[in-house]
Amino acid sequence: MKRIWHSLVTTAMVAGSSLGGGIAMAQVLQPQQNSGAIALPDYGLWQAQDRQQLLAALDHSLRYLESNTAREAYDALAEPGFTRERVRRSLVRFRQLVQQHSDPRQLHQAIQREFIFYQSPGTDGLGQVEFTAYFEPAYIASPVRTERFQYPIYRQPPGFSTWTKPHPTRLELEGPDGRPPQGSPLRGNELVWLESRLEAYLIQVQGSARLQMTNGSTMTIGFNGSTDYDYVSLGRELIDAGIFQPEELSLPRLIEYFETHPEDLSTYIPRNNRFIFFQETFGSPPIGSIGVPVLAERSIATDKSIFPPGAIAFISTQLPYQRANGEWLKMPISRYVLDQDTGSAIRGPGRVDIFLGTGPNTQTRAGLVNDSGQLYYLLLRQ
Repeated sequence: MKRIWHSLVTTAMVAGSSLGGGIAMAQVLQPQQNSGAIALPDYGLWQAQDRQQLLAALDHSLRYLESNTAREAYDALAEPGFTRERVRRSLVRFRQLVQQHSDPRQLHQAIQREFIFYQSPGTDGLGQVEFTAYFEPAYIASPVRTERFQYPIYRQPPGFSTWTKPHPTRLELEGPDGRPPQGSPLRGNELVWLESRLEAYLIQVQGSARLQMTNGSTMTIGFNGSTDYDYVSLGRELIDAGIFQPEELSLPRLIEYFETHPEDLSTYIPRNNRFIFFQETFGSPPIGSIGVPVLAERSIATDKSIFPPGAIAFISTQLPYQRANGEWLKMPISRYVLDQDTGSAIRGPGRVDIFLGTGPNTQTRAGLVNDSGQLYYLLLRQ
């Protein structure tokens, strides 16, 4: 199963990079001669549970690197330094070091001795990378349409693979109000119903969801295909309309706007013709594009036409944390992550999407991430 993730608000804001997609990785990642200048990982998160999370993420990538899919991906990457076997050996040794060193300072020093850090040039050629975040939505849903639950998400219609192109637009599929007109191939393929059109749309944006059903059960759903259109960001459309300035827009602000102006959903949602279909995943965790579970704050999404799938990376940026009084405070973070996902809006060497987990609070947190930082990949020295 392939998962396609999008950042709802900010992807279009940073899409003007002069370093776009389709660049050979040999032109992108450059080895750092002085890895000692790279910031140490944040110690506050180095607890037993977080250490186990990192080990689990490493195991997921190692499983992927043994697959035929990985062999094909690395054959297509065509970068001699970042071969599948060298990346695999790097993960094996990195995992050994994590197990050997409970002190994060000692671990980082051992990694600096044994690994080479390769930096992405970012959006400016000098290493500035734009970070956003994504999440797994958690909503209440109904298995049947009711007066309260009016907005469905859909299974892939039968015969979808034979649809002629261009595919039907979103307006043709679900109408201006999110309810399919007569003759729409969506009819009869409703999977569940949501009480908000925006919630149903957010699930399409994020590519998966954990649903608390009205009958008391829990359902997990995941990506199962999409129409053949480029993703259009609601946030970008609101900025272009002059409703928000780029620096003031966040996911909470966007949700607040549409809750106040629900009639505008019929104007802006149809502009994104990329329509996502779903399938039940029977309790599966969110799955990244390389076919393994993504883990909160240990999995990232990048452009896989440039960067090595499943590889170890090191990021340095900011993330928001909630204070006891409910306010959000952004704190600098630096940590090791695994590159396990991608997104149709994540393009070029200057974009990273960090997976933050599941739930309403996580949705708010992810929507606040729009910060610069640095991205490095690690390879074991030859």
